[in-house]
Amino acid sequence: MKAFQSTIASILLLLNGLGATYGGWKLITRPDGSSMRMSVSLLEQSPFQDFLIPGLGLLVFNGLPSLIAFVGMLANPRKFAWAVWVQGIILCTWITIQVIMIEMLHPLHLVCVAAGLVLILIGRNQSRPKFN
Repeated sequence: MKAFQSTIASILLLLNGLGATYGGWKLITRPDGSSMRMSVSLLEQSPFQDFLIPGLGLLVFNGLPSLIAFVGMLANPRKFAWAVWVQGIILCTWITIQVIMIEMLHPLHLVCVAAGLVLILIGRNQSRPKFN
């Protein structure tokens, strides 16, 4: 069962890591959001004038750490269970803040929060000692 959970966590970390790294990079290189077909009008209620800072945050706090946790899970799932748990918390927090700031809920937000909750549960379960 733990092997299956590790596989699920690895897939979620890889997908989140690749998506957040790609999205973050696109927002950094084109802060007007045009490369992602997004308008800066989404940020009207936020403290940001463009997507540069959100893009940096997405890359640094969500994308790269998810990829690092993914590699760690491949190497030693039990040792990196804490990283799975942390990335789940980061993902849920990121999406919650994003929804509050842009004052809009997209179905993808719900998918991301669900993935974050799964990562939290798997990370918690993977870090528990195995009893025979």
